[in-house]
Amino acid sequence: MLDIDRDTFEQLVVQALQTLPAWVHAKMDNVDVTVDEVPSAAQRRRLGLSPHTTLMGLYEGVPRTRRSHGYGMVLPDKITLFRRPILAACRTPQEVQARIRMVVIHELGHHFGLDEDRLRELGVY
Repeated sequence: MLDIDRDTFEQLVVQALQTLPAWVHAKMDNVDVTVDEVPSAAQRRRLGLSPHTTLMGLYEGVPRTRRSHGYGMVLPDKITLFRRPILAACRTPQEVQARIRMVVIHELGHHFGLDEDRLRELGVY
């Protein structure tokens, strides 16, 4: 497994966000992007994941398409990228950078209301 320290990994996440078009940034609403080492046991349970299922990113929140006029005064949605699973799937720093960007786009797709099937159709999987 590649060994990219957390600070460098977080910088790669910031770079991935910076490469997104301006319209994406304009539409991102009440969402934080964070990095954790691995999914927590509670996250894995909530998703019904087996111990052998790899999870590289997770969106937790209310998709923009499901927010009503009463949406407000809530904690930000959260997109988490999981450092160790991403690193385990990559062989080179360039692959890590590309994978981070893909995971960011995938999880932002959920923020914008896209489900797994639609993301797969769009090739963001």
